[in-house]
Amino acid sequence: MKPFAFTKAESLPKTLSAKKETTQFIAGGTNLLDLMKKHISQPDELVDITSMLSDKIEAHKKGIRIGAMVRNSTVTLDANILTNYPLLAKAILAGASPQIRNMASAGGNLLQRTRCPYFYDITTPCNKRQPGSGCSAVEGENRMSAIIGYSEQCVAVHPSDFCIALAALDAAVVVTQSNQKNSTIPFSDFHRLPGSTPQQDTNLPANALIHSIEIPVNDFHKNCAYVKVRDRDSYAFALVSVAAALDLKGNTIQEARLASGGVAHKPWRWYEAEQYLKGKEANAVHFKEAAAMAAKDVKPLAHNGFKKLMLQGAIETALQNCLTT
Repeated sequence: MKPFAFTKAESLPKTLSAKKETTQFIAGGTNLLDLMKKHISQPDELVDITSMLSDKIEAHKKGIRIGAMVRNSTVTLDANILTNYPLLAKAILAGASPQIRNMASAGGNLLQRTRCPYFYDITTPCNKRQPGSGCSAVEGENRMSAIIGYSEQCVAVHPSDFCIALAALDAAVVVTQSNQKNSTIPFSDFHRLPGSTPQQDTNLPANALIHSIEIPVNDFHKNCAYVKVRDRDSYAFALVSVAAALDLKGNTIQEARLASGGVAHKPWRWYEAEQYLKGKEANAVHFKEAAAMAAKDVKPLAHNGFKKLMLQGAIETALQNCLTT
């Protein structure tokens, strides 16, 4: 690991205005330290921002606000979230390990970088590490790679479970910019597809910090599920994951939400399938049709064709599980 200076932030205005290109902010550090050990991220200075960020979960009339410094494990234990937004807890508990969840921050979770093996292997070309060098996964071992929304520049997938639930629940990200003003980015616009600039994971403005995450009031707390298909039962990233939520009146679907991980460079919403389910009876026939609708547009790579059927099965399972929660 490259030697670096370590300082604690004194004030938010000073911290944001003084940030240099070779400076990195650190909160939980569960991803950043791995990147530093692998010589992918090599900052000259780390600035500890833990005291600058809110670690509160606050309910209000329009929904709930999760401060950027709230630990992932805290989200899974909060009474309001467990009662009114349980999909968030279910997704977080499907990821990482208890030790990492105890350290990882809500804001940092949104900024995780891909776990593509070529991104982590600095001896191979990777456009995310070194723009213009090429994407080794396109013609290489791409079993874990994307099946939708990718480009020739990058086929990596987004690693977070928490973010899949946030995408399904129409969350928004509140960011504090260097001018001290807060702005809100819809969650659907926060993460980016690779396009021709795969090195840019998010639309977080330069020299800005995530202030909080806002989740609007919804009626998905009674019928929601998170399904994660992976190579082992714990501490593994998703081959395919599905966050599903239904608002039911009797057995009729008023609204549906479906989002997936392990399939794209960002959390992926299946809007067409959601619209199809609206007004339908909640049953296996309609769930199967929605799953097929979601899978019809995917374009697997050479080594991940199995993900198409896996995705369909995961969507059907998640929707069925919504009826048993």
